[in-house]
Amino acid sequence: MVHGIRSALWLAAMSVLFLPGQLLGQGVDYVKARYTKREYRIPMRDGARLFTAVYVPKAATQKYPILMIRTQSGLRPYGTDLYPRDLGPSPLFAKEGYIFVNQDVRGRWMSEGTFVNMRPHNPTKKGKEIDESSDTNDTIDWLLKNVPNHNGKVGLYGTSYRGFYVAAGMIDAHPAIKAASSQAPIVDWFMGDDWRHNVALFLAHAFNYMPTIGKPRPQLVKEPLFAKFDYGTPDAYDFFLRLGPLANVDAKYFKGEVPYWNEIMRHGTCDDFWKARNLRPHLKDIRPAVMTVGGWFDAENLFGALETHRRLEADSKNSNNFLVMGPWIHGGWNGGQNDGASLGSVNFDAKTAVFFREKIELPFFEFHLKGKGTFKPPKAWISATGTNQWREYATWPPKNTTPLALYFHARGRLAPEPPPPTKGGPVGVEAFDEYVSDPARPVPYIDKIGSGMQAEYMCADQRFASRRPDVLVYETDALQKDITFAGPLVAELVVSTTGTDSDWIVKVIDVYPNDHADPSPNPTGVRMGGYQQLVRGEVIRGRFRNSFQKLQPFGPGKPATVKFTLPDVCHTFRAGHKIMVQVHSIWFPLVDRNPQTFVDTFTAKESDFQKATQRVYRSQELASGMVAQTLP
Repeated sequence: MVHGIRSALWLAAMSVLFLPGQLLGQGVDYVKARYTKREYRIPMRDGARLFTAVYVPKAATQKYPILMIRTQSGLRPYGTDLYPRDLGPSPLFAKEGYIFVNQDVRGRWMSEGTFVNMRPHNPTKKGKEIDESSDTNDTIDWLLKNVPNHNGKVGLYGTSYRGFYVAAGMIDAHPAIKAASSQAPIVDWFMGDDWRHNVALFLAHAFNYMPTIGKPRPQLVKEPLFAKFDYGTPDAYDFFLRLGPLANVDAKYFKGEVPYWNEIMRHGTCDDFWKARNLRPHLKDIRPAVMTVGGWFDAENLFGALETHRRLEADSKNSNNFLVMGPWIHGGWNGGQNDGASLGSVNFDAKTAVFFREKIELPFFEFHLKGKGTFKPPKAWISATGTNQWREYATWPPKNTTPLALYFHARGRLAPEPPPPTKGGPVGVEAFDEYVSDPARPVPYIDKIGSGMQAEYMCADQRFASRRPDVLVYETDALQKDITFAGPLVAELVVSTTGTDSDWIVKVIDVYPNDHADPSPNPTGVRMGGYQQLVRGEVIRGRFRNSFQKLQPFGPGKPATVKFTLPDVCHTFRAGHKIMVQVHSIWFPLVDRNPQTFVDTFTAKESDFQKATQRVYRSQELASGMVAQTLP
C-alpha cells in the first residue's frame, strides 16, 4: 500500500541544501582535528588477532555509540599518525560524533588467521570454532571492555562484500548491536550475486575482480598484493573473444596465482560448497533494527539486497526491518554516480543519494544508537524509475499488485491476450520465431564495450541489439496510460535448439516515443527519441532449467519450457511509451559463452562451441511471454 509520494522536484530542491564539503568528505585535517586514532590487535576465541583501527572523538562531553565496519579490502592508511579523509557511512557522521571502528577481517591485510571467501556460517559452533558472526561478537566484547566513553550501543554498516559481513554479523547478534545496515550485501554467489546468475558466469566481472580477492596472502600486508589487470586493449569484446574457452583464463593469465578462480571453476552445480556459502537460510530471528539498501541498477548485488530483505521479512517477523531501493549502481548511494542524479543517458531529476544519506541513513543510526528523533520509516522506501518519485510501501513487493501476462505474437507483437491456436497442429509454420546463435559472433551486452563490467549497461539503450538478426524483439502498441511494474518479473518461454544446451536471455525494455525530449542541459548531445532503456535483464543456463543440481540437456529440435524469475523492478512505463521484450542466447562478454553443446563450460574446448538454431514458440498451445506484477 502506498502511504505517500515525495516528488522528484522536491528532492531536487532539497539537494541544494547540502554543502559541497559534506558531499566530498570532511578531509584529513578535519578528521585528525576531531578524532584520536588507536590501532589494536583484538584477540578472537581461537587466538587469532584481528587488526582494528578505532577513532574516538576528542570531545569527551558525552558518551558515543560505536559504529563498526568489517572489511576484506583494507583499512589504509595504516599507522596511528595517518588518518583517512572520511569516517563512517558518509561525511555527515563524523560531524555528529561516533566511535568509528574499522577492522580487517581474518586473513586479510593486517589481520591474522586464514581468509575464506564468504566464510560459511556455523550455527552449531562450539568452543574455539569461529565464523564471521563469532568474530563480530568477540570484537564487540573487547571494544566494550577496552574503549572508553561509549554508550553501550553498536551499529554495523557496509556495502557489497562489507555488506556480507554486516549480514553475517547480525546473525546471533551481540546484545549491544542495536542497528545494522547491510548495503548491497553478497548473500549467495551461486544464484544471483556478482558472477553467477542462474548458474551462468558473469565473465567480465569475475575476471576483473578475481585477482583482487582470489590471491592468497602469505604474510601481513599494508599495501595490496595485486595490480589492476591490463587488458592491453580498450575493447573487452575483442579481448574475451580472443581469450577463447574459460579453461584458457588460468592457462594464459592467472597461471595458478588465483586459486579462488580455479575453486569456483570446480564447482559448477549447486553442490555443498555453494550451499554452505548461501547466507540466506541463517538470516532468521534477527534482533537488531535492519536497514537493507540496494540499487535498481546495481550490476553486482541487486539480488543480495532484495533477497536479504525478503528473508528477514519471512523469518524475522518481530524485527524492525526496512528496505531502501534507489536508482543507483553498486554503492551509488555512497556518493558516486553523480550522487544518483543520472546513469548513462538516463536522468533521475534529483541527487537521490544525497536525500538517502541525509534523510534516511543518518536518521536511522541517530535514532537507534543515540535515541535522537522519531524515525519511523515505511517497510519499503522505494524510488520508482520512470517517474523518478520516492514511494513508501507497507510491504515489498506491494500487496495490492495485479499480475499482467504479456504474450509473444507474430510479427513481433507483445500483447496481454494469448496467441491464437496453431493451424495444423501445435508446432505449425507460423507458431515460432527463430534465429541462429553463433558463439563466434556473440551478441554484445552494451553498444560500446570497455574493460571490465560497465555498470551503465543496466539502463543502456538497446537499439544496437534490437537490430541484430540473432535477437528476437516483441513490443506493445504505444501505451494509452501509465503502467507500473512493482516486484519480480517471470519469464516463461517454450523453446527449442538444434544444439544440446543454450543460454536464454530475457530483457524488459522501456521504449521512449520518437518525440521524447532530450535532457537539458545536454553536454553529451544524446537524443532520447526512440531510446530503448533496459529496465531489467537476466539469463539462465538452459541445462539448469529444471534443477540447479541435476543438469539436463535439450533434445535437439524438441520444445522445452524454460521458466525463471528476473529480479524485482519498480518502474513506470509512461503513456506514449512501449514495453519491449528481447530474447537472445548470448550476452557477451557480460556472460561467458555457452558452447551450445552439453559439455562442462569450464573445461570446454574450442571445438565444442557450435552454432545453433533457436526457436521461441508462440502458439496458444506453446505460448511464450512474461508476467509482471502491476500497481493500480
